[in-house]
Amino acid sequence: MAGEAAPGGAELLAFARFRESSKQPLAYGYGPRSLRELRQREFSRLAGTVYLDHAGATLFPQSQLTRFTNDLMENVYGNPHSQNISSRLTHDTVEHVRYRILAHFHTSPEDYSVIFTAGSTAALKLVAEAFPWVSPGPESSGSHFCYLTDSHTSVVGMRKVTMAMNVTSVPVRPEDMWSAETQGTAARDPDGQLPHLFCYPAQSNFSGTRYPLSWIGEVKAGRRCPVNVPGKWFVLLDAASYVSTSPLDLSVHQADFVPLSFYKIFGFPTGLGALLVNNRVAPLLRKTYFGGGTAAAYLAGEDFYIPRHSVAERFEDGTISFLDVIALKHGFDALELLTGGMENIKQHTFTLAQYTYTALSALRYPSGAPVVRIYSDSEFSSPEVQGPVINFNVLDPSGNIIGYSQVDKMANLYNIHLRTGCFCNTGACQRHLGISDEMVKKHLQAGHVCGDNVDLIDGQPTGSVRISFGYMSTLEDAQAFLRFIIAMQLRGSDGQPLPQTAAGEAGALSESEAQDAVLATTDRCSSSPQKEAPTASGVCNVLPSTVDAGGSHPPPLMATRTQQTSLEKAAGVLDGGLGPHVITNLYLYPIKSCAAFEVTKWPLGNQGLLYDRSWMVVNHNGVCLSQKQEPRLCLIQPFIDLQQKIMVIRAKGMEPIEVPLEEDGEQAQICQSKVCADRVNTYNCGEKISSWLSRFFGRPCQLIKQSSDFQRSAKRRGKDQPVGTAAFLSLVNEAQYLLINRSSVLELQQQLNASDEHGKEELFPMKDLISRFRANIITNGTRAFEEEKWDGVSIGSLRFQVSGPCHRCQMICIDQQTGQRNQNVFQKLSESRERKVNFGVYLMHMSLDLSSPRFLSVGSQVLPVLKENAERHDLPASD
Repeated sequence: MAGEAAPGGAELLAFARFRESSKQPLAYGYGPRSLRELRQREFSRLAGTVYLDHAGATLFPQSQLTRFTNDLMENVYGNPHSQNISSRLTHDTVEHVRYRILAHFHTSPEDYSVIFTAGSTAALKLVAEAFPWVSPGPESSGSHFCYLTDSHTSVVGMRKVTMAMNVTSVPVRPEDMWSAETQGTAARDPDGQLPHLFCYPAQSNFSGTRYPLSWIGEVKAGRRCPVNVPGKWFVLLDAASYVSTSPLDLSVHQADFVPLSFYKIFGFPTGLGALLVNNRVAPLLRKTYFGGGTAAAYLAGEDFYIPRHSVAERFEDGTISFLDVIALKHGFDALELLTGGMENIKQHTFTLAQYTYTALSALRYPSGAPVVRIYSDSEFSSPEVQGPVINFNVLDPSGNIIGYSQVDKMANLYNIHLRTGCFCNTGACQRHLGISDEMVKKHLQAGHVCGDNVDLIDGQPTGSVRISFGYMSTLEDAQAFLRFIIAMQLRGSDGQPLPQTAAGEAGALSESEAQDAVLATTDRCSSSPQKEAPTASGVCNVLPSTVDAGGSHPPPLMATRTQQTSLEKAAGVLDGGLGPHVITNLYLYPIKSCAAFEVTKWPLGNQGLLYDRSWMVVNHNGVCLSQKQEPRLCLIQPFIDLQQKIMVIRAKGMEPIEVPLEEDGEQAQICQSKVCADRVNTYNCGEKISSWLSRFFGRPCQLIKQSSDFQRSAKRRGKDQPVGTAAFLSLVNEAQYLLINRSSVLELQQQLNASDEHGKEELFPMKDLISRFRANIITNGTRAFEEEKWDGVSIGSLRFQVSGPCHRCQMICIDQQTGQRNQNVFQKLSESRERKVNFGVYLMHMSLDLSSPRFLSVGSQVLPVLKENAERHDLPASD
């Protein structure tokens, strides 16, 4: 095929050659409509972002939201259960939307009814509860509930309802349905009264496989049966994933039940779905609970209830989300105007998926080994058998799978948004990844649960990576993703990244043909390093080497290798040199994700270093900001003056501002926030600092502080921690302290500098690298990563337990002096550490008596306690 991998597999498949080699015409874009102009006008918020999670949620266009907002501003919509003018307007508009939905699926109110729900999951639950199941008895085997194993969790969950009725649930493998022989007639009971239900997805949300819509008619007619039992089969077609990028003609494929979620199609509104019910089946549905709006008449004092006549009125309990329903009208309008319809979307998204699949499959290591393993039941031959979804895992040159969480972290560095895990489809995940039922249970015992980042257990994957395209996706999105895979995996023999092909060399088409391909853009901050020297007004115990004769000091973490402290030299720890374990540096981070405050001696509190991560910056919704979303946080420099009981905050271009260390008990307004899923009580530090931060970041921000009387308990309990006692945390993520070893940093520095293609003598100075890991305690060491073999440490009379390694994220790629990103740090650490990306260890107090002041000091000796099974080394490492 044209565009096969070049030597090393690093050449990007040319889109022009790909189209020329295709056996069938490939559509890209929407005719005379400019896709680039559409993106700029309707999705300007995507600038610099590659969004590839449309199977999770697609994005709404600006015009849809604008027209919906204008509609609400110009009209009065009342409760549709009332009879006044505004309520009648709501009722009529909602009914118009019902017609619009049915027309979208090529059917009419004569054949189908629309029941609005909270989403496709609620629609599935409704079917499970209302279906006319027959429990087994002396003369009947009862109803059967059959579902394809390649089904969403919400489909599989229906079996809990059927089990309560003693109805048999049967999982059906895709290969069994494929191989099932079609029959001329089916075995049925004489009266055809025994109802069975078969559920399957029109499109797998795991792999994008599209299952035959012809199964609907074949199963209903009894020509293809999931299990061979007498009775009448009904079919539920889970269309939630399918209809997001494809038309569905219910006049041809007349499923009995069709659940869907509208945000999958339009991006907005969320929390609204529907169940389309075939009117021939509707009279069979049973209902127990009745809510407001569903009764034609009922008595409060007697068991008397008559439901309303229409299916929708019987099953829509209470007031529907009528404003969201009205928003659907604008969704349909925008989709038609921008694309010309679902058939165009189907062809456009498939072209992108087929191109990406072809290019991804062609990527090879120099040895010829594939770079990825793709999980698919098709070869992306046509949109009839494959949707715009690609599921895969990345392989190393030896063929070992790289954990999906590491791929996700690297993708975030390139501002590529994808999805990882099992995607609420355990059945497909097991089938494609070869995970047995016993392994799933074993993974749970090992601590892995759905949705976490435990991606490998005993070297075997627990999930995979998924990308998916939407109607506004472009060739640039696809090629940016491919270049990311090339940059992440394909490297020359000298360890340097292979040169990426320029857009013109990649054979990208012009706008008139298909739009130019461009290199993936990364999120870079334009701020320059700070050079101002803020004043230290009575700051306690700053490093002597950072204080000049005028009483001022430069921003923390700006020193290079040649600017070491006298304490470091006295300890004989020149950048990881050999010698006894001592503390070489102490840092606290008063404001979470902001710059470090370096000290030589500092008091301890019951949460760690006093005032470490006691404050955090939140956005207008009260959500904590981190450097992952706002890299410029590292340019905010806090300085604590214990004597004056203030924190001075500085930033380039801003006047210094003071914040008191403790709250005013009478004026402090307590509010709640969250840190790593923990609820914390905080208080707002005032409008003055909020305005200061908002000016600096250019958007509304606030500074909040953890309340002094609030205690946040640590999730991890030390093995030697007395029963009935608890360890407390500030606004940290995991533990009270983070320790890193200079020898470990030195090894990483040597690897980074060895791979420096620019030939600089020191691309990453030691001090700058240390600052990226944002540790509290820096020690010298004799071996790289020896700290991971420690069970605990003693520093003077203080004892700490090692509670585990620190699993690193993309924040280590941010230069703490400039806010700019460099992906090499994470990538090199990932490669050298066998993709685990651990660096540093967490420490917790084993016991702490604060009846008298306790301090940590630079120069203090650190006495490690080895784990029982740790390998002991008598000789120091030879660096």
